[in-house]
Amino acid sequence: MISVAGIRGIVGESLTPPVVARFAAAFAGVLPPGPVVVGRDARRSGPLVHRAVAAGLMGAGRDVVDLGLATTPTTQVAVEHLRAAGGVILTASHNPAPWNALKFLSSRGEFLGPDEGAAVRARYEAGEERWQPFDRLGSESQEARALDWHLEQVLGLEFIDRATIRQRSLRVVVDGCSSVGGFAVPRLLRELGVDVVELDCIPDGNFTRELEPLAEHLGALCRKVVESGADFGVALDPDADRAAFVDHAGTPLGEEYTVALGTSVVLRKRSGPVVTNLSTSRILDAVCAQAGVPLHRTPVGEAHVVAEMRRRGAVAGGEGNGGMIVPAAHYGRDGLVAAALVCHAVAASGRRLRELADELPPR
Repeated sequence: MISVAGIRGIVGESLTPPVVARFAAAFAGVLPPGPVVVGRDARRSGPLVHRAVAAGLMGAGRDVVDLGLATTPTTQVAVEHLRAAGGVILTASHNPAPWNALKFLSSRGEFLGPDEGAAVRARYEAGEERWQPFDRLGSESQEARALDWHLEQVLGLEFIDRATIRQRSLRVVVDGCSSVGGFAVPRLLRELGVDVVELDCIPDGNFTRELEPLAEHLGALCRKVVESGADFGVALDPDADRAAFVDHAGTPLGEEYTVALGTSVVLRKRSGPVVTNLSTSRILDAVCAQAGVPLHRTPVGEAHVVAEMRRRGAVAGGEGNGGMIVPAAHYGRDGLVAAALVCHAVAASGRRLRELADELPPR
């Protein structure tokens, strides 16, 4: 399945090493000069797909910077930090375990737009990947600091008061979905002074629930929150660009509340436009109306939302599937940003997460 941002398929069926390598080489052909960053979620097919991607990129003459296991937002931040030509994220997001995908990033660390995506597809379908001779092949290096760069961006946000969060002594259960959010989010929360209870935080790809963090999939997290006496719980998808929350009583809030709560925190500190897609609920309309700022809507898709955020100079935005975007961190959905904003909201208010959610206007 080919989309604007990349390709996805079932490993060993439609998504095979030759297909992966050729698409990677086609992607290399549309990029400006420079290395390409590659990060992956914890799917068991990840190492195989990575090797094929690296072969395609190096065969096309590109140096590869391998992040290893990394969240989608971490990979986006790394592209920016390294001033790379682009990036490839290996994740099928909420698709089942047999699936994997290549998601292509521009030199700004953002998903490709329609024209860029069409150019990659055209090169692939025309067989225009340009294989280089032995003396022009790319090389591969490993980079272990990407999460450090990402955490620095999140922890440095003006909307997050670390001292206030630490004083509240929050306890939070993290459902890492047996993937990369399982080490990234607990580390972030511990740096904020939060007591973390881990659930499925070993990134081995042995998924124990449906991967989309919908309310009906979060039974184990709900039980764990109650058992541990936590203030709330947070669930990630496999690449940790989406987050959903569960209150102290083990009741899911629903994904729509993530962007609404996060945006309300941002707007208390900085006034400005907000952008979301057409499928996001009207809770966000009311949040923006209360703050006296405009809300702009786009077609569904992160690339559309990000492009409009740049055009409008938005201070916050995202999608109602739990994807919070704060440009002060980077232009991409980020489960770590969402978790930090919700921690701040609870700590600064001195109230429970459920009370904050109930104060938001109904859908």
